Amino acid sequence: MKTVLVTRPKQQAASFVKELEQYGLNSFVFPTIEIRPVSGWSVPDLSKFDGVFFTSPNSVSFFLDRLLTESPEELQHLQKLKIWAVGKTTSGDLAKHGVTTEPLPKIADAVTLMEEIGSEAIAGRTFLFVRGSLSLGTIPDVIEKRGGHCVELTVYENLPPSLEETVKVKALLEQGKLSCLSFTSPSTAINFFEAIESKVLPSGVLVAAIGTTTASALEKIGLQVDIIPESFDGPGFAKAIAKALEQ
Repeated sequence: MKTVLVTRPKQQAASFVKELEQYGLNSFVFPTIEIRPVSGWSVPDLSKFDGVFFTSPNSVSFFLDRLLTESPEELQHLQKLKIWAVGKTTSGDLAKHGVTTEPLPKIADAVTLMEEIGSEAIAGRTFLFVRGSLSLGTIPDVIEKRGGHCVELTVYENLPPSLEETVKVKALLEQGKLSCLSFTSPSTAINFFEAIESKVLPSGVLVAAIGTTTASALEKIGLQVDIIPESFDGPGFAKAIAKALEQ
């Protein structure tokens, strides 16, 4: 039975592992990023913004946890604003709190999201971008170029994997026990190859990226991407990996 390396954070890995199991695939969970909340920030006055951008479930979770605890009155302001989200899960998590999002981008990444927003919706307006510590900065760059103003708020940080777990993964690779390495964000990919201190993989090991942004990050560091799903979500990713491993 073939084994897929799952690099998602532990709290997000379980559902993807189940998707892989449906195709008879084993998983080895190796979170290349540990998610921790950032201290020292407070919920801003949302009435001063024209819109808010969320690009991950983590950004929603950490932002709303603090909002509901420290400034619950701000939820009403959030519900009235234009809200953009990358991905169905991010949008769904916001919906649980009565927050309606703008139409999702055709491809679940920040680049496509910004391409599908008209310049007239940005020029002269002020936006909040709720982000993690490793955000690529695509959204604020586009907003500034189009004449808008973006306030960035870092609500969580990404930490690298432990040395002990890294040693285990390196051994599995060397022993030929991993058939595919799966990556769900640029940070999971970058952290992985920094952790193992090598970009040379054993022959036959496939590299899978959940979307174009992650694939671009892998290619920039010199890796060939073998698998990109048609649907940039967990079920679609698992299906694409299974199909590739059948060949």
